[in-house]
Amino acid sequence: MEYEIRPVTPEDRAGIIDIFNYYIEHTFAAYPEQKVPGEFFGMLMQLAKGYPFYVAESGKAVVGYGLLRPHSPISSFRRTAELTCFIAPDFTGKGIGQAILGRLVADAKAMGIDTILASISSANEGSIRFHRKYGFTECGTFRRAGKKFGRDFDETWMQLHI
Repeated sequence: MEYEIRPVTPEDRAGIIDIFNYYIEHTFAAYPEQKVPGEFFGMLMQLAKGYPFYVAESGKAVVGYGLLRPHSPISSFRRTAELTCFIAPDFTGKGIGQAILGRLVADAKAMGIDTILASISSANEGSIRFHRKYGFTECGTFRRAGKKFGRDFDETWMQLHI
């Protein structure tokens, strides 16, 4: 399968929103309970301002995206970033997440970031396995932090020191 990892552009809005809304409607991977409108893309762009934000494209379609954003606006946390990464369901397990993560980690190092955090629903076991596979370790759990589909879930925090 061929794909390209490239910086996000405004034209990627619909593809990114479609992927995120799939995970909202069908999984615990995305926390909102209702689909997000196209304007959500602008919020993502603002969150990632000054940080790397990539899409994976295959056949002119967005099949995944990943970004880093500040963990905190407080300057003493400038070496720490948070990760967001979603891959279209038909494209998981094909190395796209690994490729996006690799680009984000390389960029983080170049920016002086040495810790990457990921907030993951405890119900999203596939994501926890993915992050472990690439060196993330669990660093904290907020018990019953969320409720979706009528079910409580924990928020698991994982970190990667680079």
